[in-house]
Amino acid sequence: MRLKISKSAHSLSYSVIKSAYINGKRTSVVVERLGNTEEIKAKAGDMDPLEWCRQYVTELNQKNEENLHGIDLTLYPSAPIDPGKRNLYNGGYLFLEDIYYDLGLNRISKAIGKKHSFQYNLDSILSRLIYSRILFPSSKLSTFEQSGQFIEQPDFELHQVYRALSVIAGESDYIQSALYRNSLKLYGRSTGVIYYDCTNYFFEIEQSEGLKQYGPCKENRPLPIVEMGLFMDAEGIPLAFCINPGNTNEQVTMVPLEQKLAADFGMSRFVVCTDAGLSSTSNRKFNNDKDGNRAFVTTQSIRGMKKFLKDWALSPEGWHLTGEKASVMHDISRIDEEADKDKVFFKERWIKENGIEQRLIVTYSVKYRNYLRSVREGQVERARKVLDHNPSCIEHKRQTDYKRFIGQIHASADGEAADITEYYLDDDAISYEAQYDGFYAVCTNLEDNVSDIVSINRRRWQIEECFRIMKSDFEARPAYLSRDDRIKAHFMTCFIALIVYRYLEKKLDDRYTCSEIIHCLQDMAFLKVEGKGYIPAYQRTALTDDLEKTFGFNLSTQIVTIEKMRNICAMTKK
Repeated sequence: MRLKISKSAHSLSYSVIKSAYINGKRTSVVVERLGNTEEIKAKAGDMDPLEWCRQYVTELNQKNEENLHGIDLTLYPSAPIDPGKRNLYNGGYLFLEDIYYDLGLNRISKAIGKKHSFQYNLDSILSRLIYSRILFPSSKLSTFEQSGQFIEQPDFELHQVYRALSVIAGESDYIQSALYRNSLKLYGRSTGVIYYDCTNYFFEIEQSEGLKQYGPCKENRPLPIVEMGLFMDAEGIPLAFCINPGNTNEQVTMVPLEQKLAADFGMSRFVVCTDAGLSSTSNRKFNNDKDGNRAFVTTQSIRGMKKFLKDWALSPEGWHLTGEKASVMHDISRIDEEADKDKVFFKERWIKENGIEQRLIVTYSVKYRNYLRSVREGQVERARKVLDHNPSCIEHKRQTDYKRFIGQIHASADGEAADITEYYLDDDAISYEAQYDGFYAVCTNLEDNVSDIVSINRRRWQIEECFRIMKSDFEARPAYLSRDDRIKAHFMTCFIALIVYRYLEKKLDDRYTCSEIIHCLQDMAFLKVEGKGYIPAYQRTALTDDLEKTFGFNLSTQIVTIEKMRNICAMTKK
C-alpha cells in the first residue's frame, strides 16, 4: 500500500491505494480515503499532515505484513520456564468487560471515588469481583489471587479489596439507581410489569448476629441466613434488591423497595407480580392505587379459598376460551384430551376481600394437569420405596415433600397406645391433591384481557431462574463474610454480575444455556508467548463464533499478536 496525493484548485487530498488485478489487468484501487489537508490537520495535531499520512501508511503496511506472514517461535526443550511466571491467561472475560463498560460501571466507580478519599482503583476492583463471580466464583481472597489470570493484570492489593467492599455497601443505593439509568439509555427497560420475590442465603456458622439470623431457610438448613428481596423487569433483567436479616417476614420487604423504585429510579407506573407468599393484604392495598399508577397480579391458592369460591373454581362448568364469544362456555369434564391439550380454559369473577375489589381468574390446562400428575406419580413411587425398604427415615413432612403421602398409625386395634408406629400410603391425601390438577388461580385489580394477565403471571419463572443462577452458577452461598457491610457488598457484586450476564444472554438472543455460556468463557484460555502474542488454547465452537460476531472482535486465530490483543482490550472499554 502507498500514499496517493491528489491536487485540486484549492487543496490537497490524501488516500491510501494499492495495486490489484481486475479483469486480468493491473490497476490501483483506493483502500482508504484520508481526507484533505484541513481534515488531516484535525487528526494529526502538531504533526505535519504529509508526515502523518506517511506514518499512517507505514503502520498499515506493518499490520498487513504481520497478518500475511507467520510468526516464528523458537522454543528449547532444555530451557526452564521462569519461576512464578504465569503463561496461561483467560480471555473470556473480555466479553463481560464490554458489557461492564457499556453499562457505565467504570463511570459509576469514578463518581464514587470522587466522593471518598481512597487511593485505590475501585473500578479495577469492582470489575474483577464481577468477572470472577461469573467465571470463577470463590472467596474474596481467591478472587484476588485469580485476578492475575485475566489478560489485563490487576493493580490493587488484597487489603484494598476488603476496604472497597465497605464503600460498595455504603453506595449500594446509588449504584443500583445509576446502573438502572445507564441501562435505560443503552438498552431500554421493560418496566410496565415488574416481578418481586424473596430468597435466602445461608452461612456456615452457628452464631447468629447482625444480618445473619435464624429463619425459615429455603433449603431447610439449621444455619443463620440473610434474606434477599429482588425486583426484576419483564425481560428477566434485575432492577433492584435489598438485603434483610434472616428472621424478617418477607411480606414486609416489598413496599419499601417499591418506594425506592419510585424515589430513586423515577418509576411511577407499574404492575407488580408476586407469588401467594408475598400477596399480603397490606401489599395488595399499597398497589391498589386509586390513581391507577400501580396495580398487582398475584397467585392465589385454590385450597385456601372460601368453600363457595373453591366449589366455583373446581366446577367443570362455565369455562371459556380466549378469543371466543363470552356466550360460548365449555364443560372441562368433556374436553378432548388431544385436541384441547394446548388450550387454556378460564373463568373469572370479582370478589371483595379486606376492602379490596379483586378480579379472581382461574385457569385450567390439560398440559398443566398432566405435569402435576407426573410429578406426583414420581413422589408416590418414592413414598412406596421408602415404605418397602427404609421406613425408619420417615421424618417431618414438608408441604412439597413426597413423605406427605405417607400416613402414620400410633394406636393398636383396640384403641390403646401403641409402642410401634406403623406407616402406610395415604390414598386419601393423594386423591385430595389430585382434584386440583390442572387448576391455577390469580388475583388482580387489572381489567385487562385475561390472556394478557395469564401471560404476565407465566413469566414469574424468570425471577426463580435469577435466584438459581446466583445460588448455583455464581455460588453466592454459603457466604463466609462476617461484617454486615461486606455481606451487603458481596450480594451487590452478585446482583451486578447477574445483570451483566443477563445482557450477555440477550446479546446472544437467548440461544444458549447458562452453563454453556459460562463454561465457554471459562475455557477461553490463551498461552502467552513473550514478545509474540497469545495462542488460543480452547476449542472453537459455534458459541465462540457467535460471541466474536456479536461483539465485533476475533480471538480465534492461530495467534493473537500483542498489538491486536491490546487493541481488543481497548475496544471493550469504549
